[in-house]
Amino acid sequence: MEYGYLTDPGKVRSHNEDSVTIVKNINDEILLAVADGMGGHRGGEIASSIAINNIAKRFSEISSVGNKEDAIAWIKDIVSEANASLYKYTNEFPESQGMGTTLVLAILTKEFLLFGNIGDSSGYVIKNKKLHKITTDHTLVNLLVKSGELSLEAAKEHPRKNVLMKALGATTSVEMDVFDVETDIEGILLCSDGLTNMLDDEQIMKVLNEDHTVQDKLAKLILKSNNRGGTDNISIAYLIKGGVK
Repeated sequence: MEYGYLTDPGKVRSHNEDSVTIVKNINDEILLAVADGMGGHRGGEIASSIAINNIAKRFSEISSVGNKEDAIAWIKDIVSEANASLYKYTNEFPESQGMGTTLVLAILTKEFLLFGNIGDSSGYVIKNKKLHKITTDHTLVNLLVKSGELSLEAAKEHPRKNVLMKALGATTSVEMDVFDVETDIEGILLCSDGLTNMLDDEQIMKVLNEDHTVQDKLAKLILKSNNRGGTDNISIAYLIKGGVK
């Protein structure tokens, strides 16, 4: 098994509001997480780092997430804790009002694989050398697509495609979507929309299928995203099973 992560401010933003991590505990369970922050006065940067740091710390402190049901409960608990921390921060620092963050995570154990998300950062599995999206974006545009009011093609160019319907830190409580995923996969990819707005699935997989190290692949994906405009921060967490580079 090989894994890595990388984040980059992109070509347009003055600073990076994304945070990303991969943590392994003593039982070789792995947590991958990406957060894409938002808010003025560097609020997004603070929001994403609070969320990622809290979750990574909690995961590193436990020996195991337990069985699947225990792990789902653990995910919901830590997300509630992170949300409460963000809400407390905005109350203590009024200038940060309006800050929040997306969050996508995956927990891989010997027995199961769980994904969770809030917002529009994406979680994928890699199977048969193709990307398969697991998470569902919590956006206004996605709601319009689901209701049949908007086509997938029109959604890609919609002026309000980045309007979130759900984010961490935006309200006193938040519910994370959790997905139970088959473990018969080749890899996991989590990313902020700075990657998926610049590259489509086929372009991403072309890089991931190359014979390079994990970090070289991540660097190439960020380079390609920036070459296409780099209009947002770009963050990626990537894991390949079975020791394949």
